Amino acid sequence: MALGALGTVAEMWRYPVKSMQGEALDSAQISERGIAGDRAYALIDQATGKIASAKNPRKWPSLLRCSAVFLEAPANSPSNGEVPPVRVTFPDGTALASSEPGFDERASKILGRDVVLTHVPVESPVLEEYWPDIDGLAHRETVTDEGFSAGTPSSSFFDFSAIHLLTTSTLAALSGAHPDGRFEPCRFRPNVLISGAADGFAENDWVGRQIRVGADLLLDIAIPCARCVMTTLPQRDLPLDSGILATAARHNTVMIAPFGMAMPSVGVYAKVVHGGAVRPGDAVRSCTTL
Repeated sequence: MALGALGTVAEMWRYPVKSMQGEALDSAQISERGIAGDRAYALIDQATGKIASAKNPRKWPSLLRCSAVFLEAPANSPSNGEVPPVRVTFPDGTALASSEPGFDERASKILGRDVVLTHVPVESPVLEEYWPDIDGLAHRETVTDEGFSAGTPSSSFFDFSAIHLLTTSTLAALSGAHPDGRFEPCRFRPNVLISGAADGFAENDWVGRQIRVGADLLLDIAIPCARCVMTTLPQRDLPLDSGILATAARHNTVMIAPFGMAMPSVGVYAKVVHGGAVRPGDAVRSCTTL
């Protein structure tokens, strides 16, 4: 691998609706807001005003088994604040466009709570997170309220950062530690999956550095990505597997400075310094010494 080379873009993803399955991309123009349309929508629990999140599967057991795709390409910076409609496929296989009458009622019936789909930013958004009984977590067998990072783009429903990177080497390291587990990228919901990186948890060493993806995209690697119960949940043909999170806790618990504690981590969050177009096959290179 060439000097400074870290790997190659293998896959790209966006997730139009928070906590639903997303869509693979052939290319993307990435700005300081991330990939256009990523986490553009969220469901609001009418009873509490909180963001519906699969981080609390006791309340939202079906949410991650829904999937969403845009009906037309969203703009990076829509001048009127509008976002194109999405088509949501529910766990029973039925699909409905968000622009169709009765969408909220259909979603509410399937999810078992009254919800409204919105792309309008929520002031001081909060979601609930269930912490399972796994060694290495900050809490155990409890539900906490979690806010969003102050640094996230206000036009989207990101927990912390607009871009999430993951390497195939990290997935391989986890799989080697838990061979019966299926460590597929969709469990971890990255925007960019990178192949060809160094062995082990390669992206841990990128934190605090800058990397370039393709010709123009420049990223500051901010922090490791702390993991939660969502990684264990069934989706597509993947089974429920608490060993996914337990393995991360045993083998890659690292200090996350903004949280002031060590947490199970898989992948890294990044801030966009300079936007650019990216597609699978693009080179990923270090801009600072690793």
